[in-house]
Amino acid sequence: MKELIVISGKGGTGKTSLVSAFASLAENKVLCDADVDAADLHLIMNPDVRQRHDFQSGNTAVIVPEKCTQCGLCRDLCRWNAITEDFKVDAIGCEGCGVCVYFCPEKAIDFPINTCGEWFISETRFGPMVHAQLGIAEENSGKLVSLVRREARHLAEEKHLDLMLTDGPPGIGCPVIASIGGTDAVLVVTEPTVSGKHDMERVIELAAYFKVPAMVCVNKFDLNLDKTLEIEAFAKEKGVFCSGNIPFDPIFTKAMVKGQTVFEYNGKSQAGDAVKAIWENVLKRLG
Repeated sequence: MKELIVISGKGGTGKTSLVSAFASLAENKVLCDADVDAADLHLIMNPDVRQRHDFQSGNTAVIVPEKCTQCGLCRDLCRWNAITEDFKVDAIGCEGCGVCVYFCPEKAIDFPINTCGEWFISETRFGPMVHAQLGIAEENSGKLVSLVRREARHLAEEKHLDLMLTDGPPGIGCPVIASIGGTDAVLVVTEPTVSGKHDMERVIELAAYFKVPAMVCVNKFDLNLDKTLEIEAFAKEKGVFCSGNIPFDPIFTKAMVKGQTVFEYNGKSQAGDAVKAIWENVLKRLG
């Protein structure tokens, strides 16, 4: 089985639209949405959820009033100032370090595990899909990304699927690191802007650090041809394969509003032809 992860240096470059288009072209695959902080592949895939599981990670301190003598030691030790004057824990301020729990002389502080979000196994019109949703302001998205990828891989093995197609998170932080480790290739989607090129350079450096083969495609390339040439020149200098470019086309937005892929909305378009060419180049690279 091969795994392709579509990522970007910044948000809003068109990753999800591209992954959904690939999903309509690929065969014998499992879909995976690893962008758990802002999951949106389900908006196009309209999945039928078959399994739902809680994601638990990290802890938050809770003071038990009946046991607390209000000695103040926990407040003195908490570097996050998460304990109020009336000896209650601010759940948002608590970082879950456990210092107050360890040093409390009365053992008056509980330390329950957090339920941070949910993950799902679903069926879509394009095949099985594993996805997740992190709760508002919750952390540990890197661990949830690893869990989603692991479950998608298990599902692919059970169903004897050849490809794992993953919509990855943007940026270069923990979620991205968790998404690209051990994968066969990453496709970096960028835009012909100053920030797009800068962020693309960072994510390519990250992929190189983890020795993951990278490819690049430029979305809306015709809005700034000079910047597109700069991106292609940088990719060539770094030995990164340019899989193709996609012209600006409102069809992507119109398809997204309808909850469809670009091919479902319009079977024949210039942008669609470009996506097909990119997909063929990606398949050749994946072997």
